[in-house]
Amino acid sequence: MRAFRRFPIDDASQVGEARRAALALAGELAFDEESAGRLALAVTELGTNLFRHVGPGRQAALLVGVDETDGLGVQVLSLDRGDGMDLSRCLQDGYSTGGTSGTGLGAIRRMADRFGGFSAPQRGTVLAARFGPRTDRSRLGAPATNGATNGATNGATNSATNSATNGAFDVAGLSLAAPGETVSGDAWALRRDGDRWSLAAADGLGHGIDAAEAADKLMTLLARADAGHLGSPAAFLERSHDSLRSTRGAASAALSFTPDGPLLFAGAGNISGRLISGVSDRTLLSQHGTLGLQIRRLQDVVYDWPAHAVLVLHSDGIVTRWSLEDTPGLLQADPAVIAGWILRDHLRGKDDATVVVVRRRHA
Repeated sequence: MRAFRRFPIDDASQVGEARRAALALAGELAFDEESAGRLALAVTELGTNLFRHVGPGRQAALLVGVDETDGLGVQVLSLDRGDGMDLSRCLQDGYSTGGTSGTGLGAIRRMADRFGGFSAPQRGTVLAARFGPRTDRSRLGAPATNGATNGATNGATNSATNSATNGAFDVAGLSLAAPGETVSGDAWALRRDGDRWSLAAADGLGHGIDAAEAADKLMTLLARADAGHLGSPAAFLERSHDSLRSTRGAASAALSFTPDGPLLFAGAGNISGRLISGVSDRTLLSQHGTLGLQIRRLQDVVYDWPAHAVLVLHSDGIVTRWSLEDTPGLLQADPAVIAGWILRDHLRGKDDATVVVVRRRHA
């Protein structure tokens, strides 16, 4: 998965920069004119809202990148540390706090193939909208259903989601390159073989092109592996060890899971993983070592995956000791929103950073 670009929104001119970047990605992905227009309108609306209602000094930013988890699309996230909003009301046409017609946010949700959001008083807001070519909608299954779900606590903390994906899991991931770099030395990839899902993440040593080469090598090996060899994440990483010797090496993790079974995890280095629910928070145990340089014999660790627990995987570009306890309801938000919230609040800002969130879908 390619790294996202981050566009701070401190003045109106930066909205246009984000829109041009989104349209460039749409061109690469062969969006039709109508789909590209929807994307451009949404980026403009989200960026303008940040400029008008949040303002400078509150970490207002747009993230723009390619999303490959369900066909090719462009994912746009709006992040801020403002006062928060009543998201359920703001999604209703005609509601406005700034004297406008009050149709922008609701229109974005209708135009997007997938939309999610979460907001908390004095903690800010994260919105995520995914856009793909209209010709791709036939691969997405049933059309999106729009709806807002009030979150926990005082009614002002709320979330909204519409989803148009198939499969037993919702997956989203975000990567940012280190400051001053054009590529990220982190990488992650997802593969599905029948009911078995395989996920890998890597953090190449250092950052820049050489780090990206190491991380990307592991993702290529995941894509090319025999499906029958992916049931053991430890065995997959050990088979990949020699192939990464030609690179500078990478901290790596691999996971295997099915809709009704446990989670299998193996890791070498500082890729962190947690299974989090409203009542538990379990850390996934990785071993010391660096794939391609030196590793001990790896072992699969089996974890029960509670029905409502969320899997979070991240590189060391994210601080390790983060908590979501002060944002009740966030774990029910779209995985892209959860990833954006963690990235916004816990980014170290000195290295490449990746966050991947996986949640079971429930009928």
